[in-house]
Amino acid sequence: MTHEQFEVLSNQAVAACAVVYFLAFLAHMAQWAVGRRVSVEERTLATAGGPETTEQVAAYPDDDAEPVMRARRIGVALTVVAAAAHLLAVVARGLAADPERVPWGNMYEFTLTGTLVVTVLYLVLYRRYRLGWLSPVVTGFVLVTLMIDVLALYEPVVPLQDSLQSPWLVIHVIAAIIATGAFTIGGMCSLLYLVKERWESRRPAGAPLGGGYLARLPSLAVLDRVAYRTHAFGFPIWTFAALITGPIWAHYAWGRAWGWDPKEVWAFITWVVYAAYLHARATSGWKGRSAALIALVGLATLWFNFIGINFFFGSGSQHSYALELVASVTTV
Repeated sequence: MTHEQFEVLSNQAVAACAVVYFLAFLAHMAQWAVGRRVSVEERTLATAGGPETTEQVAAYPDDDAEPVMRARRIGVALTVVAAAAHLLAVVARGLAADPERVPWGNMYEFTLTGTLVVTVLYLVLYRRYRLGWLSPVVTGFVLVTLMIDVLALYEPVVPLQDSLQSPWLVIHVIAAIIATGAFTIGGMCSLLYLVKERWESRRPAGAPLGGGYLARLPSLAVLDRVAYRTHAFGFPIWTFAALITGPIWAHYAWGRAWGWDPKEVWAFITWVVYAAYLHARATSGWKGRSAALIALVGLATLWFNFIGINFFFGSGSQHSYALELVASVTTV
């Protein structure tokens, strides 16, 4: 196949995976829509009349009713198919360049690969943490982000400019992508924690829980724990990407390890926020609402660093090639 054919294949694979993600989203929504409504008495009986344990609450969202199980299996299967088409789009994008290169040389490609990592991490953690409750959030997020990526960030395939012709592109960016995926999933859990906490605080005492989405989410303790573990996984990877490989690559590309470039500054700000999140949990026992708020602040700085820097600072950043791979944009 020619490079032009690989580019067409990548674009077609993006469209195909978006369609399958949409079908997966519908299946996961159906999983919750057809789920049996469980009364407070039934739930109390399921826990033998005693206080609910973390394991019992974590298992609660995955109802055993056959329609729910069928919809869940279909949703997960469709998500796997969508991830396979997504992977094909990423690989074909790299093969479309002349010469072939890694497929994360601009914002479009970074977003395309980053959303794939979100999906893959979700599928890897699905069984371990029984993440059926996160399925509609992940598939909906990936679908919307891909739509924005294609409509607003798409760039034709072009060769990498000289400053990106380095093995550090592979090491630095792939670490940043993995960390971004982990932080994004952790941020979803933190957001769900805040939404469910507010819902519980406003629900009248003794009122039936019902069978809605918020009622069937895991307990606040489980949401908090999953958020913490995904953030703890992503933080050392982000440290490696932002504070180790980034400065090394900058030294080879620009002759200095640190230059107060806006993207460098915001990458460090993101690191500080997540370091504060983990430090507060480890030393001060911060959990729950306070930790969730810090995590969302970190997620906001992360995505601003990714998108906002390019649009608000433009050519004032030496990382402006992340928006356009044109040699005249960069100061290198």
